[in-house]
Amino acid sequence: FMGLKNILYKVEGGIAEIVMNRPEKMNSLDEELIHDLDDMMKDFSVNDEVQVVVITGANDNFCSGLYLDYLQKISEYDILQNKEDSRKFKNMLLSIYNCKKPVIAKVRGYCLAGGCGIASACDIIVADETAKFGYTEVKIGFIPAIVMLFLLKRVSETHAKELLLTAGMIDSKKAYRMGLINYAVESNEIDAKVNEICEVLRKNS
Repeated sequence: FMGLKNILYKVEGGIAEIVMNRPEKMNSLDEELIHDLDDMMKDFSVNDEVQVVVITGANDNFCSGLYLDYLQKISEYDILQNKEDSRKFKNMLLSIYNCKKPVIAKVRGYCLAGGCGIASACDIIVADETAKFGYTEVKIGFIPAIVMLFLLKRVSETHAKELLLTAGMIDSKKAYRMGLINYAVESNEIDAKVNEICEVLRKNS
């Protein structure tokens, strides 16, 4: 793996793997990680060596959303700064959603708030039994407005309202039943499952 400060990545056999790497902060998002992920997705979208992109998190968590220090900083922003900040986050999600290559989220552990937004912007989500999905924004008075758009492309309004209003966490089995994720697998099978999907995608023209 090669690395930026908060992201590790490698490209091997047509498959690019991106690892959000702030394990001590449960891979939470800050300005830098959002910027680097956006850049990397745009690059892989047009990179001829890349056929499939896999996004995951270091040390058994996917991504726990925006980092508390960063939320504190945002809460002191004026309207224009907030707008700019939201634009950067939205662009990062769109760079995943609009990537010209298929994108797979490999989810273990916490996948919360903005992290859940990242997963739901991917084409395929594979999660193991440790995965916990949740939109926890309302607990701290935030409206999950941007991530909501990607959630509603995956689940019914009934399920979306339950997730967004209760801020409750669900496991991979419930996420699968809701249609939020594509595959719920055992922890020891997740790597093999993701590799299998990558191979299927690579064989397609």
